[in-house]
Amino acid sequence: MTQPAFVRRFRFFGILTVISVYLLILVGGIVRSTGSGMGCPDWPKCFGTWVPPTQANELPAGYKEIYTAQRVAKNQKLAKTLERLGFKQVASQIFAHPTQFIETDFNATKTWIEYVNRLLGALIGVFIFLTVILALPYWRRDRAVFWLAFASFLLTGFQGWLGSLVVSTNLLPELVTVHMALALLIVAMLIYAVDRSQQGQVAPVLGQRAVSRKLIPLLWITTFLTFGQIVLGTQVREQVDVVATAANYLNRANWVEQLGNIFKVHRSFSLLLLVLNVYVGYQLYQTRNAHLQRLATVTMGLLGLEIIAGVTLAYLALPATVQPVHLTVATILFGAQFLTIIRYARQAKTQPQAVYASVVA
Repeated sequence: MTQPAFVRRFRFFGILTVISVYLLILVGGIVRSTGSGMGCPDWPKCFGTWVPPTQANELPAGYKEIYTAQRVAKNQKLAKTLERLGFKQVASQIFAHPTQFIETDFNATKTWIEYVNRLLGALIGVFIFLTVILALPYWRRDRAVFWLAFASFLLTGFQGWLGSLVVSTNLLPELVTVHMALALLIVAMLIYAVDRSQQGQVAPVLGQRAVSRKLIPLLWITTFLTFGQIVLGTQVREQVDVVATAANYLNRANWVEQLGNIFKVHRSFSLLLLVLNVYVGYQLYQTRNAHLQRLATVTMGLLGLEIIAGVTLAYLALPATVQPVHLTVATILFGAQFLTIIRYARQAKTQPQAVYASVVA
């Protein structure tokens, strides 16, 4: 079946945007693993310019005090707003954070790593805007596709603003966690929009085994648990940063044993996810549906890579090169699981008619 041009264009840019978001997550992981999160102390500019400096002598005298004062002033306004909204505890944590008044020394490499991260974020904003434009033909065809694209665009703008707060609060753990969770939400919405835009373009395959809707709740549970594991992983990452700072980034082999209970919970929780994913994968293979079997294979492959990365981090002194890979693979795994839910639910809805049509024929 030949697809209309607007369907192909939306699918192309939608997939391109999803890939770009994953690339941004990878770069964000590199920013964290290299300690470049505060490479630019202000936002959206970097050291007050659109093109970051490459040498310390390009910075104004007393730049640490200048940017610390700017961040504190911005955080005071944020804290007052949070207090008015009833979030007094969160407001107090902004200034209780031990790094609130600490400005990092200028490092050209870290500055440019962070700046590339911001440029990629801006590029994704452009991609999502184009995705919204290309979703306009769906206003009459399937309005949900347009609203999903538009909501993703709005959330991306909010994500950019939230990123500015992450910088101003000197990587406040709670904001970093919300920042990561929101990125996963944007990925899920874009995946759903792209997949939904293809409905009616592929003819159903007849004669396949009917699938049971009873598996759908377990698919949701497994995906939500993966989401929770990723969020928990950001908490572990925060502890790694605290331990690394206290150790002056020395004696890396001793960091893991200092991480505390949250790391043990994160590690043990992965066993539950492994069991659930293996069971779900088995059930998907039993459907004899090529699309669902392919998704099960991808999911198990990603899970295998994630386990290898996790074991490497735990037993080989948290190598910095593996940290962003561990995070990125986890987010791709979440995306694959979410797509599986969409495809399985659709198959459960349409399969009875397809099987009946096959029997009648």
